[in-house]
Amino acid sequence: MWIELPSLWIALINIIGIPIAHLGLAWGATRMPSSLFTQRTITPFSDWEISLHHHLFFTRHWKHLLPDAAPWMGGVPKAHLTSAEPNYLKQFITETRRGEFSHWAQVIVILGFIAWNPWPANLIIAIYAFASNLPCILNLRYTRARLIRVLLKREPTLKTTHE
Repeated sequence: MWIELPSLWIALINIIGIPIAHLGLAWGATRMPSSLFTQRTITPFSDWEISLHHHLFFTRHWKHLLPDAAPWMGGVPKAHLTSAEPNYLKQFITETRRGEFSHWAQVIVILGFIAWNPWPANLIIAIYAFASNLPCILNLRYTRARLIRVLLKREPTLKTTHE
């Protein structure tokens, strides 16, 4: 614990602050310009990352269980594709980047809450920061990897980079 606060204040800050962090950062990300999340070139995912999603994380088996909060914030729903047109796929890919940014920002901000939480509450906060966001990050990356493969099949002349 880096900041000494009374227990009641700690509880109130956690109970009120963590949901505000989640919702505020998600809302803020939906208000950011799409250009911040658009890439000029498409980078295909490596085979090893896609293999992790299939053989270690089993992402496709549980991804449907995650809520999509973007529509609650006025963002683009990501539950289902409504088109296979390249421009729509590019927009969808951009939205997966926006969602991933939002969830990483939530991890970072919520980890800041360990500053006033005593042991072992600070450990619980740290575990919560990752447990509440990592499944969403994995899902967004898995979805983006699949969309990029579809997009490259539909537009084989698309400029790509390989990492």
